[in-house]
Amino acid sequence: MQVIQIFQQDNDPKHSSKSTKTFMQREKSNVLEWLSQSPDLNIIENLWNDLKQAVHARQPSNLTELERLCIEEWSKIPPSRIQTLIKGYRRHLEAVIFGKGGSTKY
Repeated sequence: MQVIQIFQQDNDPKHSSKSTKTFMQREKSNVLEWLSQSPDLNIIENLWNDLKQAVHARQPSNLTELERLCIEEWSKIPPSRIQTLIKGYRRHLEAVIFGKGGSTKY
């Protein structure tokens, strides 16, 4: 069985460097068409925010400590948090549809 990988990028200029685009073209990667500045529908963004807040609260003083705290705090995210995000996904998606792609409270 062949596995097909499709990459999602939001196409925001600050997130799409020339080198990344060149790499994706060279590797003939499949990239999902996506509007710039579109609502974020990926639950990982919520988890990144959780991680950022937890690490910031511990006030790392250098890059080594930052890396260590990121690993520690990431491992502390309970599976129930992920399940909550998954369960709320339908409502989030419906809110984006209702808002015609504009911002939502989610």
